[in-house]
Amino acid sequence: MGFGKFQILVLAYAGMGWVSEAMEMMLLSFIGPAVQSLWGLSSHEESLITSVVFVGMLVGAYSWGVVSDKYGRRKGFLITAIVTAAAGFLSALSPNYISLIILRCLVGLGLGGGPVLCAWFLEFIPAPNRGTWMVVFQAFWTVGTIFEASLAWFVMPTLGWRWLLALSSLPSSFLLLFYGLTPESPRFLCLKGRKSEALGVLEKIARMNGAKVPCGTLVSDHEIELAGNSIPTEDTQLLPPKAGEDTTSREMNSNAGGISSLLKLLSPELVRSTTLLWAVFFGNAFSYYGLVLLTTELHNGHNTCGPSELQSGESQGVSYKDVFITTFAEFPGLLLAAATVDRFGRKISMSIIFFVCCFFLLPLVFHQPQGLTTGLLFGARICITATFTVMYIYAPEIYPTSVRSTGVGVASSVGRIGGMICPLVAVAFEGMHLKKQVCHALVSAYIAFNRK
Repeated sequence: MGFGKFQILVLAYAGMGWVSEAMEMMLLSFIGPAVQSLWGLSSHEESLITSVVFVGMLVGAYSWGVVSDKYGRRKGFLITAIVTAAAGFLSALSPNYISLIILRCLVGLGLGGGPVLCAWFLEFIPAPNRGTWMVVFQAFWTVGTIFEASLAWFVMPTLGWRWLLALSSLPSSFLLLFYGLTPESPRFLCLKGRKSEALGVLEKIARMNGAKVPCGTLVSDHEIELAGNSIPTEDTQLLPPKAGEDTTSREMNSNAGGISSLLKLLSPELVRSTTLLWAVFFGNAFSYYGLVLLTTELHNGHNTCGPSELQSGESQGVSYKDVFITTFAEFPGLLLAAATVDRFGRKISMSIIFFVCCFFLLPLVFHQPQGLTTGLLFGARICITATFTVMYIYAPEIYPTSVRSTGVGVASSVGRIGGMICPLVAVAFEGMHLKKQVCHALVSAYIAFNRK
């Protein structure tokens, strides 16, 4: 049935979820300093505002992956959208530090469902187009970060951080408005034995794309192969030919709970890929969020301000401008990923770009002039965005359908640990700049290159 109007609409919906997650993550660069000034928080207390979001994402990424593998992709991202929208808006009304911490943790819990949307979108994309269209999907993250930087630049000096929190929760609300129009993944339906529903979705796709459903698509053998017990490579079709498993065994596997799914990820066939993928996610997330969250710190040093709802003044304007400039680096990062992911392969692309990222990060171990710092951050952001994009293309491809959402969700959870400890490390090693990011980028590059 190819790629047509239906996939474009699915891309737009899933992309809105990705925009929402990017905005909620990007605003952490601005909320922490503003709240610290208003409530007189210590550096450790400010860092917790960011860390608790990652704690919530750590729990949510695994939990929503299990929910979507067991009950459906739609149910997974419905719950996450509700949690994110509600907690995000209520954060703007936080009367004190404790309530803000709790609500931001709940926002993180909802944001942990981001990989579910990624897996849902992927399962509607023909295998030959996966790499290209996943890069396009990742572009929505870049749109979200740039939009949030622009929003903060205009909202923070005039309306304050509460308005920024409230406005940033709107994209999650849009997901709820259009939820009724979204279909369930036909692959999930087939895996659960709901053949007639899967056929209905495929017929809808065919009508919208002006095509016909291929004959024999949903015969018994194809339904069995959706169990996906073989270990796919980056070139494997999403519906690989496979036989030899009876229906009873397939149904037992597809109805397995979260513990069974996790054990399958650590089975002898998958354990090496799983553990190495976790290490790459951790290093990538630590480096990426370190760059995002510490951009203003590298420029402003230890600037302080009086208690105020608004963040204004020349130094704050410079911060917004620098964050805005470095955020634009994500666009060439996407182009770099698109140019390398299919030409050189997923693993080699990640490894090479990780090493290039280190060359931009190494000078930042020491204090640099503001212009040079911005340029180095721009280059590092290009590279780390490219590796993040390739990583999210590669991760779903190494897992069978029955544990794909769980596998990507758990890997994402491990990545959140990197994001969670990054602000705490920044406080503990204040003044040492990006030494930790350099180390993790080097380790991730080595692991990515040596994956089999």
